[in-house]
Amino acid sequence: MTGPPAHVRSRYEPGFKTAVVGYVAKDWQARARGLSWRWRALTLPAGGDECRDGKGDSAAVVYVSWKRGLRYYTLKYVWSAVGKRGAVCDQKRNPFLAQDTVILESGAPLAEWKNVKLDLRAEFRKHFEGGDAGAEVPDFVGIGLMSDGDQTSSSSSADFAEFKLE
Repeated sequence: MTGPPAHVRSRYEPGFKTAVVGYVAKDWQARARGLSWRWRALTLPAGGDECRDGKGDSAAVVYVSWKRGLRYYTLKYVWSAVGKRGAVCDQKRNPFLAQDTVILESGAPLAEWKNVKLDLRAEFRKHFEGGDAGAEVPDFVGIGLMSDGDQTSSSSSADFAEFKLE
């Protein structure tokens, strides 16, 4: 009988400050093409919906970042409580940051592992270069993980495992 894979557990409780645990991928900056991982939501933030002001909390978040010059480009992949799967929201654009939130999973089932596999270059081009397949992709910076519940004042938690850069 085997147990769950080695994993990182992320947990938010009301009153905590939010924190992101990150990994800088210096050895992968120019050559990262794919990213995969497994995750499972354990506790959904009450009414968390990243596409609604004041409700932008997620059971699980994986940040993926690139950098060109002084500007960071970040995709925030989330496991939402009630947001619509596939929605892209909370888009931010300024001279130093471009960020989109992408709802990959929403709601139940809880405590069941789900696999995610991304083509990093295609994702960057889709979100930040209007889908231009020939657009240059800047250096990959790394990933960050968190669970969030500060806007809804509710608990949230998730597990993350088996991150692989290709």
